[in-house]
Amino acid sequence: MALVHSKERAHYPTMLQKMSRSDPGDLAKLGELIRDIRVALLTTMDRDGGFHTRPVQTMQVEADRTLWFFTDWSSPKVDELYHDVRVSLGYADPAKHVYVAVTGSGRLIRDIQKAKQLWSLEQRAYYPGGPEDERLALLRVDIERAEYWIAPGRISYLVAAITATVTRTPAEVVGVVRKIE
Repeated sequence: MALVHSKERAHYPTMLQKMSRSDPGDLAKLGELIRDIRVALLTTMDRDGGFHTRPVQTMQVEADRTLWFFTDWSSPKVDELYHDVRVSLGYADPAKHVYVAVTGSGRLIRDIQKAKQLWSLEQRAYYPGGPEDERLALLRVDIERAEYWIAPGRISYLVAAITATVTRTPAEVVGVVRKIE
């Protein structure tokens, strides 16, 4: 590898649940949510300090807090990551009321063996030369922090609204919120 640049069912509580810090199961659940959603919005910083966001398909989620993506060596993100390795990824599945935010550091590598491991036929549309395509770069993101939200749906929000009205106490969190640090 040559470095170039630096099942469990979701729990839906019906009442309020306070946000908690990470425990061992949170990282596994994070991976499950990312695998299910697959497409994220990746944000990098351009040379002027502006945000640059684009969709990316998650090719693999590893237990060691690593995410893998394919990209093109001619993509603007190559220059952006050369100057600032910080990245942010946002995943959303509004139909299931699931949202994930990830921050970490990204680096681009050329690794034909890893590309073969991640390869799927649909990628040939972008990289006609297959895993050996010279334009194919692997983007590795090392997760530093993550947070996910699983909202239970409209009825739970109505119950929380009624409870808040009766008790005169605003809801803190409706659903599940977990932080991984």
